[in-house]
Amino acid sequence: MNADIAMTGLVALYVFMLAGFAGWVIIGNVPAILHTPLMSGSNFVHGIVVVGGLFALLNAITPIEQGIGFFAVLLGAGNVAGGYAVTDRMLAMFKTSNDGPGKRHKSHRRHVHKKA
Repeated sequence: MNADIAMTGLVALYVFMLAGFAGWVIIGNVPAILHTPLMSGSNFVHGIVVVGGLFALLNAITPIEQGIGFFAVLLGAGNVAGGYAVTDRMLAMFKTSNDGPGKRHKSHRRHVHKKA
């Protein structure tokens, strides 16, 4: 085994562990009311995983590399779709049942003062 490859693997493992710990600490300190918007946004941002998976898939030579690239694209696309669905459901909670595309919310209506 080449020393350069072994050191690169150790550095990658270190970065992965550091990112996992940092994410655990940051998410653990988020108030419960903000957890759903934060997670839906972060799931949607996982489109970067799709781009990385496509890059890995297009540069794959062996069947193992092709399988890893395929699953990266598959899981990344699922994460993006799930983030979009959760965000859509979360935003639907703030709509009232009589809101149509052309209707204003009650707070946005103009107040008309009647003269006595």
